[in-house]
Amino acid sequence: MQGNLRTRVLAGGAIIAVGALALSGCTSQRDDNGGGNAGGDVDSTFVFGASGDPSSLDPAFASDGESFRISRQIFEGLVGVEPGTADPAPMLAESWAQSDDGLSYTFQLKEGVKFHDDTDFNADAVCFNFDRQNNFTGIAQSESLSYYWGKIMRGYSDTGTSIYGGCEAASPTEVTITLTEPFAGFIPALSLPAFAIQSPTALQEYKADEVGGTSEAPTLSEYAQAHPTGTGPFEFDSWEPGAEATVTAFDGYWGEQGQVQQVIFRVIGDTTARRQALESGSIDGYDLVAPADLGALESAGYMLTNRDPFNILYLGMNQADPALADIRVRQAIAHAIDKEQLVTQVLPEGTTVASQFMPDSVIGFNSGVTTYDFDQDAAKALLAEAGFTEANPLTLTFNYPVNISRPYMPNPEQIFTNLQSQLQAVGIVLNPVSNEWGEYLDLIQGGSEHGIHLLGWTGDYNDPDNFVGTFFGGTSNEWGFDNAELFSALTSARGIATEAEQDPAYQAVNEQIATFLPGVPLANPVPTLAFAKRVKSYPASPVQDEVYNEIELTE
Repeated sequence: MQGNLRTRVLAGGAIIAVGALALSGCTSQRDDNGGGNAGGDVDSTFVFGASGDPSSLDPAFASDGESFRISRQIFEGLVGVEPGTADPAPMLAESWAQSDDGLSYTFQLKEGVKFHDDTDFNADAVCFNFDRQNNFTGIAQSESLSYYWGKIMRGYSDTGTSIYGGCEAASPTEVTITLTEPFAGFIPALSLPAFAIQSPTALQEYKADEVGGTSEAPTLSEYAQAHPTGTGPFEFDSWEPGAEATVTAFDGYWGEQGQVQQVIFRVIGDTTARRQALESGSIDGYDLVAPADLGALESAGYMLTNRDPFNILYLGMNQADPALADIRVRQAIAHAIDKEQLVTQVLPEGTTVASQFMPDSVIGFNSGVTTYDFDQDAAKALLAEAGFTEANPLTLTFNYPVNISRPYMPNPEQIFTNLQSQLQAVGIVLNPVSNEWGEYLDLIQGGSEHGIHLLGWTGDYNDPDNFVGTFFGGTSNEWGFDNAELFSALTSARGIATEAEQDPAYQAVNEQIATFLPGVPLANPVPTLAFAKRVKSYPASPVQDEVYNEIELTE
């Protein structure tokens, strides 16, 4: 069934459209209400053109960039990143020490930090947050909700697979988190918004764990809709799904507040509409600029900022479909795709062809990995060997999202059209199924009713486990396979203590993945942001760790 509205079921059973709409407001003037003059002589309200709605305001129940874009304004974690890099840096924890056995991490915490509800940030709050996620049950454990805890911690308290060993508060400013097995990427992983420290008071008062529905259509809690409460420079103001979300400067913030006193995230799903909104002055900036718009925007004097490409665009293949469980079919699909053509015709300038499921800047990148050259004759021969001929063609569902732009997938409809043509050229019959972004993620992550599909990943921190471990570390609805050998290799690699030892282990893992071929890595696109002339600087980050109190404005 082809969907044309993203829907998410909210608490109480109401269903509301939260599609990435091209709002009529994109041609109106900026709304200066509420910004005040606290930012000095500049207009302190900053309007950002978001490509879609957040899926949840509770970062523990989110895995998408639009949710995390807002989360990073409201929440902070124990660990952040060094500006402009993917490397870990102190945040709410001023320092940490790892035990000799690699299983315990002791954090020294900032003093005098308050949550937005005026409760204290301390070691007990840290333990509450970690214990909370480990104790998720039922639908809360689904990939469409607590994606990152399941991927990184490998399970929950009632599954017997969690590597979380516990949390102990020695004092208000010292906390120790214990793992049951080594994980070299633990500290970098804590920079994820999913591990942000939230107010225990607000989580309990607004019943944050009361989620329901199904994995394909989860219901959000009252907290996740209207009461996110952190320690960040901005506090939540409002969210109108399908329209906009607003945050305002938190007067009690422990750090420097900056010029921006209010941020409005205005949902404008269409790339052209976002450009027009910038040109009309109704927004101050937007992400994921269409490649065709770069020249005109630069000539007109708008500020363009590139993020270093720390991402991967891929074509996933769900082996729950019996045809895709056949390695010959997966190899045929790989040979049918001309990645160079895709990059040249559809993706931004500077995009590179991908050979594996991580960028070349990550430890374990294998320059000699097995690849599948573009070869239509080889593709047809493999299909015939698998029993698919012109008289009996291979028929597949091709899932792709619409009305959304992601850093790894700036124009999914164009990417789909390009790949559709290439696959049809070798005789594959395709059944296209499109969905709005939130519905699409729930479909791919929450069940098995999908086929080949477009998706990708922007790295969250600089560790190979964040790429190949996240994708292939265990059974997953997205990929639909069980490969004990690969799972074991990834588990072993993630526990290696030094980079020198990790590198060959992950190179071997990347070769295993290339041979097993669960999907086709396509490209590493370059994401570009565009801003109004009044924006002097923007804290672009390869992992999108961009907090708007660091924006500098000139008027």
